Amino acid sequence: MRYTIKHVTRFVYDAAISESVMEARMQPRSDGLQRCLHFSLSTSPGSRVLMYQDHDGNSVHHFNIPGRHSRLTLTTDALVECSEPPELPYRLGPQGWSQLDALAASGEWFELLAPSAFTQPSELLTAFASELGLTRGNDPLVLLRRLTSEMYKRFEYAPRSTRVDSPIDDALRSRRGVCQDFAHVFIALARSVGIPTRYVSGYLFHEGGDRSTDGATHAWAEALLPEVGWVGFDPTNNLLAGDRHVRVAIGRDYADVPPTRGVYKGSTAVKSELAVAVQVGPAQSLFGSDPVPFTPWKSRDAAGQLVDGDLGSQDQVQDQQQQ
Repeated sequence: MRYTIKHVTRFVYDAAISESVMEARMQPRSDGLQRCLHFSLSTSPGSRVLMYQDHDGNSVHHFNIPGRHSRLTLTTDALVECSEPPELPYRLGPQGWSQLDALAASGEWFELLAPSAFTQPSELLTAFASELGLTRGNDPLVLLRRLTSEMYKRFEYAPRSTRVDSPIDDALRSRRGVCQDFAHVFIALARSVGIPTRYVSGYLFHEGGDRSTDGATHAWAEALLPEVGWVGFDPTNNLLAGDRHVRVAIGRDYADVPPTRGVYKGSTAVKSELAVAVQVGPAQSLFGSDPVPFTPWKSRDAAGQLVDGDLGSQDQVQDQQQQ
């Protein structure tokens, strides 16, 4: 399937600021069964946008706006082709755990087996694992399928119930959260039994029955399984990741892959508005004469102040991924 994606992020400042420096991880990846056929990023006020790839192969665009401005808009357009992954077996077989242990012993996947900023062990996480009966007694793939299903049943999808920087204990305590929280809990539990697991940010083309927010970015997890490779699990929607999941960036957790991150100079509050649209083909080439159709699915003010800086200080600005 081919998808056209338009992602618009607007930052509105209460008072004009003197400079913005920002990086964005918004370009869909080209690997595996996915190809990004076109991508563009523009800013208003205008700037020279540069790009590099980080150590995980994510495309990172960065720019600097040195003049005074009271609002900043980032607009990206992409054309992506996604293929359906081959059908998975139900289980890996009797050698599954021993093969995973061999992967772990190599040391290559150490960072994806160790706790990270948003996947820290806690008493609540241990209690939830005990509640699920999460042990190595099951085949690794069977265990991950069951974990996906159980999280879908036991957690309520509730926009605005957590913040972009909430620890997993907030979602574990209330059994409510957004896709970022679902992914972090899933990753923490999978790593606890020795399965290399990573965080994926991206987009989901919605169909009937999906409960994640329409018109927002999405997040899920990928686990490395012997003789199979990386497999995506979406506990928010009780899905295996397929050709409706558009992968943008991968990392240990959300801290590695926020859509936008930067600093500004000035003393002001900032609000964020987000509009995202995903349309399925037949998608005409973006290089053709016809414009890409775009109807924003969502436009909102962020719930509260994102930054509170002193005069002349530089503070972090992050686009909230799912609220």
